[in-house]
Amino acid sequence: MGIFSRIFGGKRKSKVKELLEKGAIIIDVRNPGEFQRGHIKGSKNIPLQEIKSAMGKIKELEKPIIVCCASGVRSAQAKTILLRAGLEVENGGGWRSLK
Repeated sequence: MGIFSRIFGGKRKSKVKELLEKGAIIIDVRNPGEFQRGHIKGSKNIPLQEIKSAMGKIKELEKPIIVCCASGVRSAQAKTILLRAGLEVENGGGWRSLK
């Protein structure tokens, strides 16, 4: 584990834990095929390209959100979109790291 992972990864894990304690919803932004090959139990699959069109449905959840994907790149993009919409959100990174 590199120095940046130790510094920033710990902060992210802390925020993810805090949001989970508040009843956060995990949204996996990978495509449906990736999601079907493995995902976190109870997570919702909303592919990155559908995040904006699903915004109403996401806001109706009225819960904090943790986004994940395969490596953290797409979930970082999703986090930006959701933050701009005024939602409480954290990038969980790769879905396997949230298990």
